[in-house]
Amino acid sequence: MVDGHVWRKSSYSGGGHQDCVEVADLPGASAVRDTKSPDQEHLLFSAAEWRSFLEGVKREHL
Repeated sequence: MVDGHVWRKSSYSGGGHQDCVEVADLPGASAVRDTKSPDQEHLLFSAAEWRSFLEGVKREHL
């Protein structure tokens, strides 16, 4: 669990939708979880992995 960390949704998620993911910033990493199951396991990515993912997503949306 990533207790005590702030989870955030994408600004693209819209009002109240539960079909999205949330991200929490950790020291040197990011955690990702499903909003429908916040108490379940989360995925953990190193800072470099998460940065690479975000850069790829941004390239696809330009």
